[in-house]
Amino acid sequence: MKKLTALFLAVLLTLSSASVFAAAENSSAPAGSPSGFTLSEALYAHAVSGSADGEAWQAWQSVHDEDFNEAKPDEKYFFLPTSAGENSVDIYNGFPAAVTVNGVSVAAGETKAVPYQASTAYSVAAGGKTYTLKFMKSHAEAAIYINNSDADGEGTDLMSYLNEDKENQAAATGAIVTPDGAIDNTAVKKIKGRGNTSWDKPKKGYNITYDKKVSVAGMDKNKKYSILPNYQDDSLARNRILFDLSDAVGMPYASDSRFVDFYVNGYYWGAYQMTEKVEAGSLVTDVDEEDYLNADGTVKDDFSFIAEVDASAGYGDYYVTCSGGVKVTIKAPEIEEGQSGYDEVKTYVQTKFNALLNRCRLAVKKSVNSIADYIDLESAAKLYLINELGKNWDSGVSSTFFTYKPDENGNYKFFGSPVWDYDNSLGNAVGVSRDLSNMGVSDYQQYTGWWCRYKGKNDTTPNIINLLAMNKEIRKTAANVWFEDFVPALHHFAGKVNNPAVADEFFTSAQYLSLLGDSAAMNYQSGWLLNTGSWIAPHTSIRQADFDFFTGSYTTAASATRYSQNFTDMYRYACDWMTSRAAWLSNEMYADYTGSKVRYDVDRNGTFDINDATTLQLYLAEFNDFTALQYDIADANGNGRATVTDVTCMQRALADL
Repeated sequence: MKKLTALFLAVLLTLSSASVFAAAENSSAPAGSPSGFTLSEALYAHAVSGSADGEAWQAWQSVHDEDFNEAKPDEKYFFLPTSAGENSVDIYNGFPAAVTVNGVSVAAGETKAVPYQASTAYSVAAGGKTYTLKFMKSHAEAAIYINNSDADGEGTDLMSYLNEDKENQAAATGAIVTPDGAIDNTAVKKIKGRGNTSWDKPKKGYNITYDKKVSVAGMDKNKKYSILPNYQDDSLARNRILFDLSDAVGMPYASDSRFVDFYVNGYYWGAYQMTEKVEAGSLVTDVDEEDYLNADGTVKDDFSFIAEVDASAGYGDYYVTCSGGVKVTIKAPEIEEGQSGYDEVKTYVQTKFNALLNRCRLAVKKSVNSIADYIDLESAAKLYLINELGKNWDSGVSSTFFTYKPDENGNYKFFGSPVWDYDNSLGNAVGVSRDLSNMGVSDYQQYTGWWCRYKGKNDTTPNIINLLAMNKEIRKTAANVWFEDFVPALHHFAGKVNNPAVADEFFTSAQYLSLLGDSAAMNYQSGWLLNTGSWIAPHTSIRQADFDFFTGSYTTAASATRYSQNFTDMYRYACDWMTSRAAWLSNEMYADYTGSKVRYDVDRNGTFDINDATTLQLYLAEFNDFTALQYDIADANGNGRATVTDVTCMQRALADL
């Protein structure tokens, strides 16, 4: 129920200089006013009406360019979080004289409730100038506030300090605010930059460690989170959709996440994704940071670990270089140089990953028959399918995680999971023409065509996802996993069936849009760009595809769907691209699926008879459970639900009516 809970919950600075980071000194603020950061001459709005909290405040701000210069300083916006009132907000006056907003006079240093209508322009005279003020309001799942006006002890604003160097870090105060107005003021123990190529973008991501475990909009409590900017993804949703899909299909350790609005020192930074961080213990529960050591401090003969294939690993990372030049970062246990076991753990990880690579190579060459003793076939097939579905540019190159642990029989092997980093997927990126030419791939941007079977195969560095894609055991497992786990989940996403077997973990495309749409509008209005450069593919049109499981027929639309350059259409493009690619993959893997393809075969025994109607009746009476595939098939009348009407439809079909 972790994601469903969040779905129900969801039903700047004004400056004399060009920089948004500089701040003027002010006296201490009274109760019910901003107190978590240094104030300037500005108006401030609180996330929750009537609250005495001092952290969850934002200043009005102008639209900025990607260098954070104000485009029109005399036009101001309040980018309000979900928790703010729909037609009234508490405003604090940081100017030295009274300011009137929509007929309400707010004295200097005073907070008052001010009525507003979204998108209505109000004229405000303040500080000797006249401004136009508009209000926008999000319906994201939470708002994250982090405050520190002296991050380095020398008066440097937090974001100026963090963005100067990815290794810079600082403590902070702040607030986590949910749509119902609940405020959690747990302090931030550490915030620092994160990402590789994404760190070089103007909208950056961060790792956040709280002083104690906190929940964000219904997520399990954790101390550590990653807040992702999704800057290169104009839909702002590709990571969330594929993370949640991995959860719905039963991949271990899927990162839970929420759409949030992010504020630092009163400045709105945009729409972000607050995500469980890939680490031992809280997310990857089968790995313990200390479990690699014996009681006497020596390293165990066997132990669990988390490894990430990451071509960009380098100075400062705890990593090993495996055969063929593959760089593998050790995410857990993460040991500092000089600590016990530092070298032994590196050697162990290198040995195990080399063994996996070599076994996979031999299997592709047909020198050996099986890789099952080295990697869990089902989770590996699912990891491959997530990358193949997305045509993920980074597949097997970076952000490709494996967990090494005992299976149910106590035998240590690799498991494919958790998934991470899919902004360069689902038709988003153009790719590198030279690399594509070397691989023989000419349709990378289209939803058709195999990808993981080619990605990396002509490179000198072996690509683990490519090796899995070419493996006959993985292909056989993948076909069954695809039709029994992925397809029902994707039908639910597309709104074909309201499937309760996956609904708690994976929403419909319409539900994601309802959570994200208003937040995205604020994100792009504030100054972030929909088109973020030549790396992004043109998202202009798709001839959508569909696949009928029972007849095995693959069809494409007679005409193309066209998309405008706005957020809603860019989001629709990502969703339509994914469901069309799913149809193409279904057509390609259909012959390899070994399960029943009989219509209405609810009990999955290969025939359609009265027992199938009975099986549905027992499910409706709550005497048995259904898999996602069973529920998908049970919708006999095609209305998106499995009900007693479908039992009647089956009975009529049996009677040739």
